[in-house]
Amino acid sequence: MENPILKLIDKIKPTFSKGGKLSWLHSTFEAFETFAAVPSTTTKGRTQIKDCVDLKRVMIAVVVALIPPFLFGMWNTGDQHATAFGLEWGFWLKVWFGFYKVLPLFLVSYIVGLGIEFAVAQVRGHEVNEGYLVSGFIIPMIMPIDIPLWILALSVAFAVIFGKEIFGGTGMNIWNPALLARAFVFFAYPSVISGDTIWIEGLTNATSAIDGFSGATPLAIAAEGGEAPSLLQMFIGNIPGSFGETSTIAILLGAAILIFTGVASWKIMLSTVIGALAVGFLANALAPAGSFSAYPAINHLVMGGFAFGAVYMATDPVSSAQTEVGKWIYGFSIGALCIILRLFNPGYREGMMLAILLMNTMAPIIDYCVIRPNIRRREKRAATK
Repeated sequence: MENPILKLIDKIKPTFSKGGKLSWLHSTFEAFETFAAVPSTTTKGRTQIKDCVDLKRVMIAVVVALIPPFLFGMWNTGDQHATAFGLEWGFWLKVWFGFYKVLPLFLVSYIVGLGIEFAVAQVRGHEVNEGYLVSGFIIPMIMPIDIPLWILALSVAFAVIFGKEIFGGTGMNIWNPALLARAFVFFAYPSVISGDTIWIEGLTNATSAIDGFSGATPLAIAAEGGEAPSLLQMFIGNIPGSFGETSTIAILLGAAILIFTGVASWKIMLSTVIGALAVGFLANALAPAGSFSAYPAINHLVMGGFAFGAVYMATDPVSSAQTEVGKWIYGFSIGALCIILRLFNPGYREGMMLAILLMNTMAPIIDYCVIRPNIRRREKRAATK
């Protein structure tokens, strides 16, 4: 039986093809066509590889891997609100509240980001890049839940235009676009995303005029010498924090999906953890008792955006190292830098964002340093023959 969706696509396709009335929207139509079905195009050279896995399918796999922290984030947003205001809410009411709060962020992220992607593709006459399917999903998950929508729109536009399109689009970007959006907010509007406090949403009603308040994050509490949540509580994730970053167990479920599908590198994930523990244990051994440097190294793995960054953003196949040895160096450096920034940069305790962006910049140099000695060895072998 013929698929009705494919039948409809084939019927209207001439309208958007060359010579049709809406041929100027060919890139837009092709984006929806290839999203609905596997493209029928093949390479024109001698090598023919038939595979249903294309860039869209890879991006969808990443979105599927993001679902566990997304679902937990919806519940946790409602749970933090209910706990803070003493509300006896059930599970589904907490989930609904979280969905209600994050939906505008996702709408702004995708409307602004995809709008720019489609516009640029039409102007260039190119295919619409699929990379923003993932970036548009990640950006709201790493932003404060109370971020003004106009600031979010500006950060998305900056990330897409200056982080992707100016370099040629998906596959050409130097930095991770989602982190670039967060960095834009941090440097342009630091009061919105300090990293030390997280805003807990409230509701104005007839008996209360409280809209919400800012609560300290576990990372900020630990840095100030206070009693942070337990390791188990931070691992589960029912703590204040950015929407998708709090639950390490949910993030690990996503990591399992990424590794099983072969989309992300387990070497980068593991080496990031090793780098963080190496610096953390060294600081524990040398630091005086009572200082933040003496805070247990293992706890850093479940605090802030470390786990989310190590799984979903450090492993970005475009902006990360490409060589196998380079992946170990790249990941180790991210983990080590993150802990160094947390311990010695009181202006911004989080550290993971800046560590990944810095190593995005260094990734090509790492690959060059790995590849170049191998080329020299081959040249020497060829010369002796």
